[in-house]
Amino acid sequence: MTGNTAGGVWSEEDRQSIAAQGLTAGEVERQLAVFRRGVPPVRLNRPGRAGDGIVVIPETERQNLLAGYEEARRTRRLMKFVPASGAASRMFREWYRCLDAGGFTDEVERAVFAADLKKYAFFSDLRAVIAAKGRDIDALLANRGEAAVLRFILMEEGLNYGLLSKALLKFHAYPEGSRTPLEEHLVEAALYARDAGNVSRLHFTVSREHEAAIRALLSRVIRDYESRLDTVFEVGISTQDPATDTIAVDPENRPFRTEKGELIFRPGGHGSLLRNLNLLDEDVIFLKNIDNNVPDRLKTETVLWKKLLAGYLIRLQEEIFVCVRLLAEGNGTGKELERMCDFAQIEVNIGIPPGFLKLPLSERRSFLFGWLNRPLRVCGMVKNEGEPGGGPFWVDDPDGKRGASLQIIEESQIDRGDPKQRAVWSSATHFNPVDIVCGVRDFRGRKFDLPAFVDPATAAITRKSEKGRELLALERPGLWNGSMAFWNTVFIEVPLATFNPVKTVGDLLRPQHL
Repeated sequence: MTGNTAGGVWSEEDRQSIAAQGLTAGEVERQLAVFRRGVPPVRLNRPGRAGDGIVVIPETERQNLLAGYEEARRTRRLMKFVPASGAASRMFREWYRCLDAGGFTDEVERAVFAADLKKYAFFSDLRAVIAAKGRDIDALLANRGEAAVLRFILMEEGLNYGLLSKALLKFHAYPEGSRTPLEEHLVEAALYARDAGNVSRLHFTVSREHEAAIRALLSRVIRDYESRLDTVFEVGISTQDPATDTIAVDPENRPFRTEKGELIFRPGGHGSLLRNLNLLDEDVIFLKNIDNNVPDRLKTETVLWKKLLAGYLIRLQEEIFVCVRLLAEGNGTGKELERMCDFAQIEVNIGIPPGFLKLPLSERRSFLFGWLNRPLRVCGMVKNEGEPGGGPFWVDDPDGKRGASLQIIEESQIDRGDPKQRAVWSSATHFNPVDIVCGVRDFRGRKFDLPAFVDPATAAITRKSEKGRELLALERPGLWNGSMAFWNTVFIEVPLATFNPVKTVGDLLRPQHL
């Protein structure tokens, strides 16, 4: 018997496959229902702008915020959380194209490739691995052997960069040797995620296929960095839980099956990492992608703004806690609730429902307690320079029960067929660099259950293929999109200098990385 999307009938083999995945038949049926009804687009109200959803910190406030960060460093546990699951293959798309073509057909491209190659931090490793095979890189480049050079970069016979994690590639060159992104994040953690006990904490999420290599690199370098930076590192590593994978369907929304009739499950996207984040025991968590880092000469500004974001979070969190404690005790007069309402709306960006002030006192207390007593995130936003990706927007409440909320939205979440929505999207002034500080404990010091604050309606359905056959895949709400949709959110303008991602291998030739 095969899976029946209407009646939820599964064979014994199906049930065993679902259980082995860590899922239940009920959860799989819920996923199938999402495929059938589709994912509704979000409704953008307006873009977040400086002074309207994006805070611009005046210089006069910086010292107070830095003092708040330093106090938190003495009294709270800090951690840096780095999603590092992605393979580097997409970085090398153009080089793969050239390899498939047998080399460069354009003489200018060939000359540029040969000249630029020596600028990469991995060049000495490449020269060594080619020499170990009895060949000379200069001779290869001089004799139209760039295809062979590319094989040595991308394939297992050489550096194997096409199949490694980004965390393991050599990004930056130093006199004492080149560093990987993993090592750069160790250095960053020592600069702003070090506590009063001199412990610097990080947590990397990695793919299973790269876990052993990442652990091996850490074991080789960590003692040296502890000695250089005069700190003790506590580094956690976790992989995506298979139970966060989602079932795939065919174009008719029926469970997709292999030629042998087996169900196919696929990774649920970076929103699956919410479970990893939820297991951490720290108080303040810095969230930043693996490929966004710079050499030491440019770290000063990055570190300053991490501390400012954390200081802002600490200050706002303490103000929230004062309100929530009062509400938890059932206290608060009408005037006090009016002040809390203004604070919630202006400082915490909570959408207040129409007619709120006319509600009974108990209902106003309940509403404010329910919305203030949530995880808090303070997100850096950079001015839009045309980078692809999400941005800060005010989003209408789909039920119309309260005002617009601040969200990080990807273009795929909107109705691109609606000219008005496209116009709002195009008018955005800022961009999301994934530069987030999270406060994950409540006013009593208890950890929030982060999955309770996910908006499940913000999942995504994407088209993929399996051995040439089309399928539809379901991605869970993105980690900083729908997975944090019901967190309290503040956006802060940060300098563009704090955002230096490496999406293509050519990005490593930008001045920020050389």
